[in-house]
Amino acid sequence: MRIFLVAILSVFILFFLGCGHTDEKFISQGTIEYDASAVDQENPMASMAPSKMIVKFKNNNSCAEMSAGMGLFTTSFVCNSQTNSLTQLVKLLNKKFALVLNAGELKKENDEYGIEVIPTSETKVIAGYKCLKAHIKSKDKSCSDFDVFYTQDLDLQNPNFANPFYMIGGVLMEYQLKKFGIEMKFTAKSIKKENIDDSIFDLPMDYKKVSKNEMDTFLKGLQ
Repeated sequence: MRIFLVAILSVFILFFLGCGHTDEKFISQGTIEYDASAVDQENPMASMAPSKMIVKFKNNNSCAEMSAGMGLFTTSFVCNSQTNSLTQLVKLLNKKFALVLNAGELKKENDEYGIEVIPTSETKVIAGYKCLKAHIKSKDKSCSDFDVFYTQDLDLQNPNFANPFYMIGGVLMEYQLKKFGIEMKFTAKSIKKENIDDSIFDLPMDYKKVSKNEMDTFLKGLQ
């Protein structure tokens, strides 16, 4: 009888061990809050840069939102893994614009960013998650070299398909990105498991769809 009970217990243990990732932090939906700051504080735009970014994710989709000017200006980046597309939403007072980039357009833009990713064996903990380190080199020296840290302990597949770090297989927890003359640094501050409404990934009806040239011209005019 004792041997029989041991055998039964062993089966149950093997079953539960084989059920996949059991860590409570390995979540498929929730919110990541990042601290944000300008890398060069002497940059004329540094004082207008957002101080945080909120990323909501669910079912391998994500929505990153930032605001500046006491909330008068907001921008969101919605990544849709089903269509491999990126939608940028921009709101300034009563002006609302939306730019949708498909997979081909994203690849072209991200390749033009021109970075080389050098993996390392170093790690550190950010917001309670173990993160791997990679060194980033700018191929054309348009921005400074820097390190990124990413975690593979969140249930997100191919999380960087829509950004220049698409070759990194993990959620970015600390990184830098340069756009429109200012380089920003983002560091994850907290991660919370919570239910995310699917509607956050939809294109709002009251936003006007514009081309990439139109969006770039509008944003450059704000500098």
